[in-house]
Amino acid sequence: MASSTTSSDESMPPQQQGKRQVRVWCDGCYDMVHFGHANSLRQAKAMGDYLIVGVHSDEDITKHKGPPVFTEQERYKMIRAIKWVDEVVEGSTYLPTPATLDEHQCDFCVHGDDISLTVDGIDTYEALKTAGRYKECKRTAGVSTTDLVGRMLLATKTHFNVDQDTLEKGQTEELGSSHSAQSPWTRLCRFLPTSQKIVQFADGRDPNPGDRIVYVAGAFDLFHVGHLDFLEKAKAEGDYMIVGLHTDQVVNRYKGSNYPIMNLHERTLCVLACRYVNEVVIGAPYTVTAELMDHFKVDIVCHGTTPLAQDSDGSDPYGEPKQRNKFKHIDSGNSLTTADIVGRIIENRLRYEERNMKKEAKEAAVYEAFMKTKQPAADN
Repeated sequence: MASSTTSSDESMPPQQQGKRQVRVWCDGCYDMVHFGHANSLRQAKAMGDYLIVGVHSDEDITKHKGPPVFTEQERYKMIRAIKWVDEVVEGSTYLPTPATLDEHQCDFCVHGDDISLTVDGIDTYEALKTAGRYKECKRTAGVSTTDLVGRMLLATKTHFNVDQDTLEKGQTEELGSSHSAQSPWTRLCRFLPTSQKIVQFADGRDPNPGDRIVYVAGAFDLFHVGHLDFLEKAKAEGDYMIVGLHTDQVVNRYKGSNYPIMNLHERTLCVLACRYVNEVVIGAPYTVTAELMDHFKVDIVCHGTTPLAQDSDGSDPYGEPKQRNKFKHIDSGNSLTTADIVGRIIENRLRYEERNMKKEAKEAAVYEAFMKTKQPAADN
């Protein structure tokens, strides 16, 4: 049975008090939550006042798509942390109906302009479309879970190195799915970052006078619940949190292999979508300098329990905040790392390939049938 939890207790703005609240419903698997998911929820929230998100159970996802990468508890927590989400319904039905919306007092459902199918190939939102309680938002082109899985299976750095453009996005998707079936909604183009997108995701407010400023830094690659639990604990150390994101080249220096999986612009949007984050320094220096601390008026610098590499000159990157007695180790109680996520994918590669192959073959068939309906009838 689905259960509902509120993730935000913020009241409606004064100008909307007394006005009927428009309640919006979204639902999905939200496996390997990325900025594309966050962007769809941002758009959905903009269509109303209160956003409720239903997250499917592991059992339903396995039935209709195949095994998820993240557990349902991990996925529930990730969606609650997206700043546009007001409430989460755990274990929501895979086939929403008008009764589903009525139960949660929602006016309509919002989904991306791709298609979602059941295990039987049925449009998941057919009942809501028929009832006139369905709206679409634009899918974020250039990012998909399939592509991210492909990147993890690929021993190359070309997904973040703009100087090496020999690997096309389609090749990473092939590694994450199959060579014969690709979804028409997830293979069209690369993600192209824009200043507008960053503005849409940004908090947009400066610290209030007297706010205690918290600074943390890292890669935050494949943003996951381990990062989330750390940021929640770090935010509790103050009032306003700034996250410094290291460049792709710096991350690769201290993590090696094909890291980071997501490039700097993608990581920026993932972190900005988190409700605990107020500001992001894009391409922050690896060493926390006196200039950085003075510029942002940092009161406390926090770091988790992950091993800390020295800077390229052998110095301690947190030497300055330690000297000022403004450094604190944070134990989030969650040991999950990006490497663990990659390990899950590699260990279960065949299962994920089979899952994605079936999903994309169904979507390709539906898309082909849809395009045929758009073709003008032949002259008699």
